[in-house]
Amino acid sequence: MTDPQIALMMLGLFIAFVFLGFPIAFTLMAMGIGFGYYAYFDARRMWRSFDRLDEGAGQWEQWSTWFEGLFNNRIFDLFVNQTYTVMANEVLTAVPLFLFMGYIVERANIVDRLFSTLNIASKNVPGSMGVAALITCALFATATGIVGAVVTLMGLLALPAMLKARYDPSFAAGIICAGGTLGILIPPSIMLIVYAAATNVSIVRLYAAALLPGLTLVGLYLVYIVGRSILQPSSAPRPTDDEVPDMPMGKLLLMIATSFVPLAFLIFAVLGSILFGLATPTEAASIGALGGIFLAFVYRAMTWQRMRESVYLTVRTTAMVCWLFVGSYTFSAVFSYLGGEQVISAFVQSLDLSPIMFLILAQLIIFLLGWPLEWSEIIIIFVPIFLPLLAIFDIDPLFFGILVALNLQTSFLTPPMAMSAYYLKGIAPPELRLTQIFKGVMPFLFCVIVSMVLMYIFPSIVFYLPELFYGG
Repeated sequence: MTDPQIALMMLGLFIAFVFLGFPIAFTLMAMGIGFGYYAYFDARRMWRSFDRLDEGAGQWEQWSTWFEGLFNNRIFDLFVNQTYTVMANEVLTAVPLFLFMGYIVERANIVDRLFSTLNIASKNVPGSMGVAALITCALFATATGIVGAVVTLMGLLALPAMLKARYDPSFAAGIICAGGTLGILIPPSIMLIVYAAATNVSIVRLYAAALLPGLTLVGLYLVYIVGRSILQPSSAPRPTDDEVPDMPMGKLLLMIATSFVPLAFLIFAVLGSILFGLATPTEAASIGALGGIFLAFVYRAMTWQRMRESVYLTVRTTAMVCWLFVGSYTFSAVFSYLGGEQVISAFVQSLDLSPIMFLILAQLIIFLLGWPLEWSEIIIIFVPIFLPLLAIFDIDPLFFGILVALNLQTSFLTPPMAMSAYYLKGIAPPELRLTQIFKGVMPFLFCVIVSMVLMYIFPSIVFYLPELFYGG
């Protein structure tokens, strides 16, 4: 077999092992080292120390020299260097800080206050409880960036209230599932940090580029919720005074000031300091983590146990991301050295695709990968395979990254592997069936596709803020 054929076999075996359920990070490292041992095998270099042995060297000395040469393969040098590169990556430093901010905010008892306030404030809006749930999801998802946490917490808080208010069960479930996924798109998103680290795209420009597409998607969700509530009132009945009491304006403003404003200020302070160049993403994440601790103390929700849980979850998730990067970097280096990237590039060019056709093909592949894989694995492992092809089709990696972020919304919403639906089913009342949840997320999935089409037709939605803030 030729080296490129071995590279393709390497990629095929990796996909097979993923579907068999092997841990992805360690599978990447094992296959990178295994195939790298073949790729960088150089017997003369590995056992050159034999040339320095005396003629009278004993058996033990010969065996120890041979064993030492066995590990003198350059793949081990590559593995160490790639590990150091990941650990020294300044962009990735922001990941544990944003994660810690999210886990602290999740435990600060802010969300129940926020949902109650927005529910009262939007009482006269059609589908008011759904609107309040979506805006709460969007703010909370933006602060945490952890899909499972947002869907689970909002499922415990908002879903029973909407069902009690006679909302259509599938409609209520779809709102929570769709709103919970927004954190991987709207800055300060951890997914965008990982994409920036994997592709060397400026995280600051990426945050600016993601803001309008994120708000566009939220706007489409709100249009659907309000529109359906008007056209089909039975799916979202107006709340009675017993369910949502009228509140004096002064008291309502006080509730907004004590629930909505602090979390919104924290998010806007972190994001604004990044976009306006007042702080690097890592510095802003540090302020965000400190702000999360402050909010938890203000709301009297900070305990030693909650702090321990936040630190533990932060370390566990950060370690997973870092080892994925180490495995991916090693795997990609060996794959490229064997000529795998050239084979894929030549194959794609032979298809004679236009840039728009290539974008659609790439997004379709990422959409399918979203069924068995997490977003982190797709970004770290498979997106770098597309990167060398972007220059061929004259596609900006910034634009491609925002499309990928939008596309990954669908991986959490598309049956049969819609993870947000399974998160919600795990804590939902037994009478809410999984098929009802799937039915509820489909219109929101259509909204995501519409938003992607808008990005294709009007690329300025992506480029306007980066060009405004930082020039062309």
